[in-house]
Amino acid sequence: MSNYKTVFFTLGVLQIILGLSMVVPIFTQIIFSELDSSFISSGIISIIFGVLFFITNLDHDKKISLPQAFLLTALSWISIAIFGSLPFIFSSLDLSVTDSFFESMSGITTTGSTVIINLDDAPKSILLWRAILQWLGGIGIIVMAITLMPIMNVGGMQLFKISDQYSGEKILPKSKEITIRLIVIYVLLTSICALFYKIFGMKFFDSLTHSMTTIATGGFSNYNESIGFFNSAKIEITSMIFILLGSIPFISYIKFVNGDKKVFFTDTQIKSFFKFIFISILILFFYLAIKQDNIFNANIRAISFNVISILTGTGYVTHDFDQWGNFSLIFFLILMFIGGCAGSTTCGIKIFRIQILYLFVINQLKRLIYPRGIFVIKYGKNNIDDKFMSSVISFIFLYIVIFFILTSILSLTGLDFVTSISGAATSISNVGPGLGDIIGPNGNFSSLSNASKWALSLGMILGRLELFAILVLFIPSFWRKF
Repeated sequence: MSNYKTVFFTLGVLQIILGLSMVVPIFTQIIFSELDSSFISSGIISIIFGVLFFITNLDHDKKISLPQAFLLTALSWISIAIFGSLPFIFSSLDLSVTDSFFESMSGITTTGSTVIINLDDAPKSILLWRAILQWLGGIGIIVMAITLMPIMNVGGMQLFKISDQYSGEKILPKSKEITIRLIVIYVLLTSICALFYKIFGMKFFDSLTHSMTTIATGGFSNYNESIGFFNSAKIEITSMIFILLGSIPFISYIKFVNGDKKVFFTDTQIKSFFKFIFISILILFFYLAIKQDNIFNANIRAISFNVISILTGTGYVTHDFDQWGNFSLIFFLILMFIGGCAGSTTCGIKIFRIQILYLFVINQLKRLIYPRGIFVIKYGKNNIDDKFMSSVISFIFLYIVIFFILTSILSLTGLDFVTSISGAATSISNVGPGLGDIIGPNGNFSSLSNASKWALSLGMILGRLELFAILVLFIPSFWRKF
């Protein structure tokens, strides 16, 4: 049992942080005259559990092993989702336990799907709490992606290590320095985003909450119409810029600060990411221009915003793209799977995996043409070995398999084909809105059955932690390492 002490000690610290963060919505309740016991009770419960975990595991080993890292990663997200659901349970919204957990899981995984029917009239404290959950989930996944997941060979960040020192089964002290820098950069970007939102017309509260969910590429909004509520080109442009800033590897910001001023222009993944966005916007633009027989009728602003939002998994919407035609539906479904860059707040398969898969296919074609040739796959300046290549292919294969399993489960709960397939895609890719009348841009997840919501919640956590970090826990040999 002593092997678990480090895990539970860390969980205790996280629970205390979560409980203390509930103080902020309490002040919001006071300001907007919404004071009730929801956040006070939730905060006390979270802190009590956190303190118990903390005190009972003080004699833990200060180093963490590989199996412990996997267990900690999974339990961190699950426990925060559980305790993060308490304010929803105790609130005046009258949400069930299932709905509350779904909303909390959607928040901490930066998915952005919601079961709250009328956001416009929801308590300000709840709206702020949703934003805080997404903001914490965003910085949490960045820290784990850069400092923890490379050690586990999960998430692909092993290809983008800051130094060669990141190897072995122990977390090195240098990760603390990296974490501090990441938090500073994250807070700074959030603050700048909030400032521009305020300058361009948002109220202070809206600018604060939307800046949190923008940088986290989460997509929770305070209004049913999402960003479209403001009907402002300046706000939408600001949103697009900071969504993109949250979608590139945060390791690049550290490199930039350390003197690599050209990193944003030389990084292979970043360049491909922006090329893909540009091409996606052009495809949809010309499709809508041809469909409407007038190039000037194609709304480039709406196209650009929704492409960027869906591709990065943010999930903000300004228009009902369900009305843009069947091709648009298929196109947005494909975009849901892509995601942004590794080591960012985005989810999905990630751009670099798409790149590596493409390089693999090209390499295989070359081998068919030149059977005796020796071809080395290079990604930027890195040689891709067979082990890493197999991990990428395995991930994509498993991603597709789980997607179809989720689709099947949702279909068994009685959902139609479009809702099932887009619901599975939006949950495992942590996008937010799906397609169709029920969960589409103008829809909501409240009408789904409890079974559907639990299945979608499972998809969210699997997608957020890049599958392997969760699935490895179900392998018997994993537990023998304890």
